[in-house]
Amino acid sequence: MRMKTTLVMLPVLLLALASCTAEIWIEDDYVAETPWQTQDALEAYDLWYVDVNATRGLGEIPFLQAAFTLSFDRGVLKANNNLVGIGKTGYGLGIPVGTYAPLRGVVSIAHDLDGLWELEVFVEGPNVISLYHAPTDTSYVLRGYSRAGFDYDALFYDNIHYFLQEYEAWEKVETSLEGVPNAFDQEQWLQFLPDGQGDFFRSSTDPAGLSLSQLVWDYTGGYQVFDVPGNPDMKTLTLDYDYMGNEYFELYVIDDAAIALYHPESETLYQFRGRGFQTILKDSGLARKKRIARKLPLMDVERQWPRG
Repeated sequence: MRMKTTLVMLPVLLLALASCTAEIWIEDDYVAETPWQTQDALEAYDLWYVDVNATRGLGEIPFLQAAFTLSFDRGVLKANNNLVGIGKTGYGLGIPVGTYAPLRGVVSIAHDLDGLWELEVFVEGPNVISLYHAPTDTSYVLRGYSRAGFDYDALFYDNIHYFLQEYEAWEKVETSLEGVPNAFDQEQWLQFLPDGQGDFFRSSTDPAGLSLSQLVWDYTGGYQVFDVPGNPDMKTLTLDYDYMGNEYFELYVIDDAAIALYHPESETLYQFRGRGFQTILKDSGLARKKRIARKLPLMDVERQWPRG
């Protein structure tokens, strides 16, 4: 993958300050002579979007695979691993996940969960760097942004299927008075989980108000979230029930802990609240969540809620 083990670093041609962000413009074929040049490259932007779709190589760096963004903040490594609170947590930079030390062409990262990593730093463009792990011949591509210029909403909606997985369960808290009675009326709890072969959900008819440890899951099936062309903040959701076929919903986010599912067939609106938020870092099962290089499939439908 990489033919060099030294950092291909670049001299600074232009240092422009935009808000609190230094943008570094660079040219090719320069080898960094001092750690401060590596530090300048890492700290040139407030946050770096981890573009897992652009990863090169077959290896894996766990904390990079799980992060939506990274920030190199005066020796502290910060990450947005969760979609809940993104844009607000840590003033947009996320939570501290470790420390880093810039070396000549290399950054040494001591991650709180994954231990010590030495990664070569390559500057690939005005706002693009890659972190290269020589033992696995794998590069992660990072794209730099200022906090003011980063579209947190787009990141949230592009990855909304992970948002559903960040709570241990979703409790139905309201069913609209309008709507035709249907089988989904009986479902009180939903749970969305990752799987190596795809995402799956579980449902329960247990009464509201129980502790999560008391829940008995009655059904397990696959689920899929879809993009809707021309409606970036609208998603659709299908739940695969063997006994009643695929249930189709319009999916809306009310806030960081609440969603609405509109069932067009019955014209019923359901509201769910998240229970048991899981911070993706420490020792929960969700801590090993891995972002998969994929895009949501499209479903060309017309928005039906709110009616009128």
